[in-house]
Amino acid sequence: MDTPSAEGTAAELAEPPGRPATTSLFPLPTRPRIARRTEPTHGLGSPVDSRPKRATASLFPASAETRAFLKRHFPDASLTEWSDWRWQLRNRIRSLEALEAIFTLSDDEREAVSARGRSLPVGITPYYASLMSRTDPNDPLRRTHIPVGTEYLRTPGEADDPLGEDHDAAVPGLVHRYPDRVLFLSTGFCSTYCRYCTRSRMVGEPGGEYSFSRSQWDKALAYIEAHPEIRDVLISGGDPLTLADDKLDYLLGRLRAIKHVEFVRLGSKVPVVLPMRITRSLTKMLRKHHPLWMSIHFTHPVELTREITEATSRLADAGIPLGSQTVLLKGINDDVAVMKKLMHGLLMRRVKPYYLYQCDPITGSSHFRTPVAKGLEIIEGLRGHTTGYAVPTFVIDAPGGGGKIPLLPEYLVGREGDDVILRNFEGNTYRYPDPEGTAGAARPLDAA
Repeated sequence: MDTPSAEGTAAELAEPPGRPATTSLFPLPTRPRIARRTEPTHGLGSPVDSRPKRATASLFPASAETRAFLKRHFPDASLTEWSDWRWQLRNRIRSLEALEAIFTLSDDEREAVSARGRSLPVGITPYYASLMSRTDPNDPLRRTHIPVGTEYLRTPGEADDPLGEDHDAAVPGLVHRYPDRVLFLSTGFCSTYCRYCTRSRMVGEPGGEYSFSRSQWDKALAYIEAHPEIRDVLISGGDPLTLADDKLDYLLGRLRAIKHVEFVRLGSKVPVVLPMRITRSLTKMLRKHHPLWMSIHFTHPVELTREITEATSRLADAGIPLGSQTVLLKGINDDVAVMKKLMHGLLMRRVKPYYLYQCDPITGSSHFRTPVAKGLEIIEGLRGHTTGYAVPTFVIDAPGGGGKIPLLPEYLVGREGDDVILRNFEGNTYRYPDPEGTAGAARPLDAA
């Protein structure tokens, strides 16, 4: 399969190192370390162990479908290797040749992959590829990761940085938009690349205009330390769970040492596309940094596999509250039945549906974006028809840096005298006494 090129490896090594050679940032292990051969880190911050794994090594659970995919497309790899998240990263599907070894590509897909210049690269973990149809280009997950020709069309209102994150960057890699919280961009590396990615300008091409290094981290941490109004830090990227354990431990430890930082969150798609990354050692490390929350990017019910159940269980058992963030995508999940199935499946895995995002107007995303009315329709199809825990907040992240704006179907009909008139999920209207209120005053009902 496709392996990282020399050029790609050098670029990914530009990410923050794990343990600098000349300084000791982490406690030394108390037991002797065994010498080992290593391969390039690919931005992971610690060497990738290339030693053969012992037969008794614990395996990450694998479904029958996973095993069949492994046997067919990676016949020389063992289940132990498949269960190693580093093996998954080394064997990401990143080229036309690698795609065609697994998928029957349409002409549109083949031409779009061949045409890529410096736009968002292709990157799919073998595990996530195993969930996709090998023959149907309209498969929901396949559409989110294999480019098509419309990705190269720029329509009115689209922009490379539609949310104005660069404008709101207090220092490189730190976006301070809301009064008490910041977005900490920790890396430009992702294990997979979603074609509708809001940060496609900065991920997948390390070493360009956007760089992520230890010095960049230090500047961001110094800014947070100097601003006591910051109580909430969201670590994102790229994907912070692609960082090595020691590197992520260091960053979380530095943030936890800042007294006015009360709340730290990790934003990640890794548990969905690379569930074997959720190792016992990772969850043990994360436990040290409570209160720690995690927002996970889910897209479709097909993702709710046995492997995902194991990953979310490990995180939840480590005391990490989990929330989902789902982007509304045309022809993929813009259906009440599909969304309800996804939200119910998330709750069963102890993941609280948090946000349903209107797709950002990133350049080349017109084929993914639905009318705003579709998001309201989906919320209306959930609210009252299932448990409130399964209903996310539908938001538009306002272009130009306006922040997240929640939208709801119209349940406040108007006002009549001292009563507000409300509509419930069945379309029936009800009166609520509100003699001193003003809600609905702008929409008085006509006199009967």
